[in-house]
Order: sequence, then C-alpha cells, then structure tokens
Amino acid sequence: MPLLRKISPERLRGAVALAGGALVLAWVPGFAHAKTRGGERFDMAAEPAPVPTACPAGVGEGTTCLSGQDSAGAFYLIAMPKAWHGDLVVHAHGGPFLGAPTAKRVAEDLTRWSIMPRLGYAWAASSYRQGGVAVTAAAEDTERLRRLFIAKVAKPRHVYLHGQSWGASVAAKGAELFADAKPYDGVLLTSGVLGGGTRSYDFRLDLRVVYQSLCHNHPLASEPQYPLNIGLPADSTLKQHELARRVDECLGLDKPAAERTPAQAAKVKTIVDVIHIPERSIQSHLNWATWHFQDIVTQRTGGASPFGNAGAVYAGSDDDAALNAGVARYRADPKAVAMLSADADLSGRILVPVLTVHAIHDPTAMVELQERFGRTMAAAGRGDALVQTYTGDKDHSYLSDPTYAALMEGLSAWVTQGKRPTPASIAAGCEKARATLGSTCRFEPDYQPKALETRVPERDRP
Repeated sequence: MPLLRKISPERLRGAVALAGGALVLAWVPGFAHAKTRGGERFDMAAEPAPVPTACPAGVGEGTTCLSGQDSAGAFYLIAMPKAWHGDLVVHAHGGPFLGAPTAKRVAEDLTRWSIMPRLGYAWAASSYRQGGVAVTAAAEDTERLRRLFIAKVAKPRHVYLHGQSWGASVAAKGAELFADAKPYDGVLLTSGVLGGGTRSYDFRLDLRVVYQSLCHNHPLASEPQYPLNIGLPADSTLKQHELARRVDECLGLDKPAAERTPAQAAKVKTIVDVIHIPERSIQSHLNWATWHFQDIVTQRTGGASPFGNAGAVYAGSDDDAALNAGVARYRADPKAVAMLSADADLSGRILVPVLTVHAIHDPTAMVELQERFGRTMAAAGRGDALVQTYTGDKDHSYLSDPTYAALMEGLSAWVTQGKRPTPASIAAGCEKARATLGSTCRFEPDYQPKALETRVPERDRP
C-alpha cells in the first residue's frame, strides 16, 4: 500500500479542493433517507455541511480540518491530509465517557491518532450523540458520519472502520448492523473490549464485591446500603475524588508499595491475585464498576442490573473459602441481560476483513477478551475473515506509530489485493515502518490468549 500516493480527480468525485487557502466543499448525492436495521434514519439532505476549523497540533503539515455537529447532536471532526491517497478511516473512540458529548473529545482523538492523516488517510470521528454505555447508538452515529463525509466532503476509494478500546465494540457492532450494505471495506480493532457487553464487565462486579469484603467503605456502613451490581443508586452524589480517598485509606494506592501498612499490602495483593488485574488499574476499574454500572442500570436496562456473580468461585487469596463465603452475591436480572445483550453483545457477522491488535499486558481490556471475540467470529462462520495480532506492550490507549502503520498496510493489502496478513507479516511490516517512524515494535506472532474463563470465573447466567 503506497502511503502517500495521490488520487486522480476522476476518481475523486466531490473531493475537497484547496485553493488559495480556502476550503471548497463539493456535494455528492446518495444515502439520503436510508434506514438502518435498528430504525435510525440517515437524511443527508438535512445535515449541515462541515466548516473549516483549526487542526490540532501534530497531524501533519498541510492537513486541513473540518468540524460540525450532526442532526443527532454528535460533534465530529474530519482531517484531510494534503497528500490524500483517497482512503478514509472512520474512527470509533473508546471510553465510554459519561455526560454530554463535546467537540473537545474528538480533537483529543485526532491528536492521539494523528498517525492516520500522517500516513495519508482522511480521518473522521464522532463524539457520539450521548455519553454513557450505548453501543448501538454510537455505531449509528459513526455510520452517519461516514455517510456525511461522502455526501458533503469527498468520495473515498476505500473506507476503513477503526475502533479503539470500547470503541472497538462500537465498530464491530456497526460492521454487523450495516453488514449487508458493506459500507466499510475493512475493520481495524485495537485494544478492543470485544467480549460482548454481558461478559466483558463480569470482572468489575467481582472487583466490587471483593473490594467491599476487604475494605467495607464502598458504601460506608453509615450510608444507605444497595446492591453492588447496580454500581450506585440513581440519586447518589458520590464523586470520584471521594471514592479515591476511600480506596487510598484502605489500600494505600497513593503511596509507594514500601510505605503501605502490612494490612494495606495484603489487601492489594488479594485483589491483584483474585481479580487478575494489575495494581495500577484497580482505581480505574473501581470507577467504571461504579459510575458505568450506574449508567447501564439507570439509563439502559430499566433499573435492573444485568450483572451477577452467583456461582462464581474466587481463587488466589490466602483463604479462598473465607473469601467466597464472605463476598456479596447477586443474580443478574434476565430482562436486563437481554436488553444489554441486544445493545452490546456481538454476533460475529462481519462480512469484510477484520484485523485486531491487543497488548498482552493491557491493564484496561484484558487480552483474553480477544479469545472470546475469536470464538464469536468463528461461531458466525467468519473465522477466516479475522486475523488477530498481539504485542508485548503494557499499555492500552496507544501502542506505537509503526504498530498502527503496519496494521493499516496489512489491512489495505488484504482488502485491495486479497493478501490475507499473518501475525508474522504484520510484525515484519512494523519493523519496516519503524525505519521511518521510529518508536517501538513489540509484536509477538506466536502468542495465543487463553480462554476468558481462565481469568474471569464463570457464573450462573439467566
């Protein structure tokens, strides 16, 4: 895949033209009044055209940016590199973030993923119309932006859908929802939360119940008691800094390990050994098991919780029998499970090539989620459409420029030439890209993750 080849005017219907520093937008008809399988309508005639805006720093010399707010309320940002080779990357961001959408969110994403326009790809990302754990709506917002780009900006040769972290589940859901129309030529899923909404978060409930059995302060004994599987009551006023203070009092996470009391050190060790997450991510996962669970229960599943730990057997503590006898137990509500499943579980019916990368030591999205996604794709008869790669990194949000350059080159060759990549060929591509992009390549072509159940105990399910 030549990274900086120019596209001819004949192949660029409705392209962005730069003349005298002014941005001229040409219109491309099509995709008007289309309706998704989920009921969402896309009326491109009703969408305002994007307007020129300043690009964030570091996106590449000569890159021009466009921004806007779509008809559903989502903010979006588009980056057009000066030497556009004609391909578009539509980006689905991670999180999810709670609260109202902001334009700042997509600007931060472009800064992080500036490698895409620097490689010559047009890039477009939506803030989504709402905050919170709403996968299908976010997938629809992402698809609306793809159609808006074509209608208002340019007709790309190929469109690649990129999902990062929770956004990988958004991208996978979108690729399934719109599979029959094949709006995307290929899908890249990085550091993905791909176990499905009804399984990916089981360990966070496990963290809540084990933490509470050790610390007894979330909630405090003096506070109203509530089932931990709802995250927080709808009317709770607890703030993140207040929870962090409680966690520090119990676990001493704000101190170097050598300065913790023996009791604090023992509790941290129990959580790390039983929940199988690194110490550095305990606080963030507790936050998500608090406010994200609250969002799911209060905003998505009608007040009932889709999370349960009945039947789960915890192991790794100094006294597993006492631990299992002492933790709170909950059964997931069947209707809530069905609602979350409809929104956030995956079918694996993706009809275009899918390439993934995941850090083996990812502290946020455990690598075993990839094993579950592989099973999902295979069960849908789409196993041959999936290539999964792994790196020895310990990060989640971003690995390295040559890592993503190699993945995009491999995915492009698969789409345009039918050359299915292998983990070894992607690793070799990374080393090639590193010669010009610098940074690191840590692919481990022979790595295979274990089953998700080896890290997160199975439980009774409705």
